[in-house]
Order: sequence, then C-alpha cells, then structure tokens
Amino acid sequence: MHSEALERIEKQMEELPILQYAVLPTDRICFEERVRMICRDECPQYGSTWSCPPAVGTVEECRQRCQKYANCFVFSTIAEVRDITNMEETLATRQDHEEITRQVVEMFRAEFGDVMALSTESCAICENCCYKENRPCRFPDRMFPCVESHGILVTDLAEMGEMEFNNGANVVTWFSVVFYG
Repeated sequence: MHSEALERIEKQMEELPILQYAVLPTDRICFEERVRMICRDECPQYGSTWSCPPAVGTVEECRQRCQKYANCFVFSTIAEVRDITNMEETLATRQDHEEITRQVVEMFRAEFGDVMALSTESCAICENCCYKENRPCRFPDRMFPCVESHGILVTDLAEMGEMEFNNGANVVTWFSVVFYG
C-alpha cells in the first residue's frame, strides 16, 4: 500500500518542477535547540507569526508532532536569480516553491489522509498575521511552518536524503518536508 501510494504520487509529480526528493524515516531526523536559537537571534519573523517560534511550540513539542508520522518526504526546487545576495530577488522566488508545496501536500493528503508539512521561511499567506493580535490562524490548513522553526537543519535533511543543497552560484534551492504515514 505504502509503495503503491508513493508510486502514484511520483507519477503526478512528473508534472512539477521538483529537482530532487527523498523519503526518510522520521525517527532519523535530529531536532536541535541550537537551530531554534538561530530563529530567535537572527530572524525578524520570530515571535510575529503562527508559522514561527514560539507559536509553533517548543522544539520538543515540534519533535513529538513530527514523530507522530512514520516517514517524511523531503523535496527541493530551484530558481535562478541574477544576484544571490539580493534578498528581495531571492525571496521573490519563494512563492513558486510554496505553490508546489501546496500541490505536493494535496497529493499526499489524497493518498495518506493526515499529513503535516514544513516549508520555507515564515508563512506569507496573509499580509498581517493575526498571531500578534492573539487570534487563531485564518488558514491553518494552508500555513506551512518553517523547517528550521521545528529545530531541523535543512542541510542535515539534504545530506540524509543524498540531495544537493548548493546548486550553483546564483541558484536558490528551496526545501519542503511532508510528514505522512
């Protein structure tokens, strides 16, 4: 059943510009507090959205939530930019990856039912997140928390899945993770 469902998903994904993917057992993933410290110390979104710490819970709570699922599907997409150091240009490529993530999540939901996805950066569905107003997320089924918000290093996932992290000088590589099973 599991492998047949993945085969159906792989067939559907042939239509998407996914660079690489890997299936990993969730229990191999390391959840580290030091990754969360990077969020707290360096990310301007910390404490401002439902997709970021502290709203996503402690690293331990995130680990427990992820480990409810037996497997995870890690995938990447790429986008070329003129200048990789231009954050505005780089971040503008993120929306295409997020749309692909939505499509992949729907494929997994159709086959496995309950899934959980982590993706890039902070959620940008709403112009103003209602987190600071202490109101519930407007789109919890469409909001994908950041991978790092859960204490997971994307480079570790890429290495475990034998995926390329650096794909060229002016190439942005985006990663998402879908937990299932």
